[in-house]
Amino acid sequence: MSQTQKVLELGGRKITLVGTAHVSAQSIEEVTNTIKELKPDCVAVELDEKRADSIQNGQKYSELDIIKVIREGKVFLVLANLMLASFQKRMGQNIGVKPGDEMLAAIKTADEMGIATSMVDRPVQVTLRRAWAKNGFFGKMGLLASLLASAFSKEEVDESEIEALKQKNEMDSMMGELSKEMPVIKEVLIDERDKYLASKIWESQGNNIVAVLGAGHLAGVEAHLNQIAAGSENSDVSAISEVPAKKSIAKFIGWLIPAIIIGFIAAGFVYGGRKAGTAMLSTWVLWNGIPSAALSILALAHPVTIIVSFIAAPFTSLCPFIGVGFVSGIIQAMVCKPRVRDMENLSEDVQSIKGFYRNRILRVLLVFILSSVGSSIGTFAGGADVIRQFSEAV
Repeated sequence: MSQTQKVLELGGRKITLVGTAHVSAQSIEEVTNTIKELKPDCVAVELDEKRADSIQNGQKYSELDIIKVIREGKVFLVLANLMLASFQKRMGQNIGVKPGDEMLAAIKTADEMGIATSMVDRPVQVTLRRAWAKNGFFGKMGLLASLLASAFSKEEVDESEIEALKQKNEMDSMMGELSKEMPVIKEVLIDERDKYLASKIWESQGNNIVAVLGAGHLAGVEAHLNQIAAGSENSDVSAISEVPAKKSIAKFIGWLIPAIIIGFIAAGFVYGGRKAGTAMLSTWVLWNGIPSAALSILALAHPVTIIVSFIAAPFTSLCPFIGVGFVSGIIQAMVCKPRVRDMENLSEDVQSIKGFYRNRILRVLLVFILSSVGSSIGTFAGGADVIRQFSEAV
């Protein structure tokens, strides 16, 4: 038995877990041969329905509506998807394997043999949104930094290193490092998905099941399957299938900060007179507008977008429902409409900083993020300055 396979006999059912590296030629061969040899009742695949459809039909981002992405609040989700896809694509370039080819091989082999397939992974949108929602500000910045570092890295990975990813000692080391550096990310990307995968594999039809999944999930999925079979754990994963609701305290703080700023400015007019109140109001406008506009310039935004960022930031900073990035991103997309070639080159352009500036879709994402960061800086600095001026005026 291969080190990358686990055979479980649970409750009269045989479940064979096949661990893969997602850009491994050997994994493709192993998956195909295992299915042909075992002739299972069902092949469970570590994909969700949407990703499976995308891999099978070769869909890219040709239908991406960037304005819709901004309106639906999916900017960071789309960016994370692009970064992850770019990283996996680069890993497989040297050996001629595309990310997910072993999953596609599993689906095709099962289809040729008339075997049922089951997509057992949690939708990637849910996973990424949970990872984002469960992180604090610094955790979010760390996640973005990791994604950017992965996408922009020029380090080449050869076939032997990819195959090493399937070995238990290599995987244990990687999981240990991730757990120390980014425990929340590890919880969402690995631990929760181990439970989700095990649950959906258990619910797959038939008594002889082959499950194809990334090698990093082997140990966790095996443990959860044993617990489900023993009755010490149920297969209900509804609690980890939704984006966690925003905590009441977070909502309260979202309204509290604007209320405090407005209160101090209003009090400045009442207790310090028109001059003091106007100075505080001007301080707030400049502190918000200038950093947002400056970082929009850094993103090489259109002049109209830069002006709009300056004007909108002081107002959006006082409204928890909308950020300046929402406004600046939509304006940038309208005045510099994405072209067909921007959509066609998206997966390549995301691999370099130069590509972000060249590609109009990526430029919109860059404007959204940088103008938002500028406004966040301005909110804290401007709020502190407003309070200082009030204390001096009264």
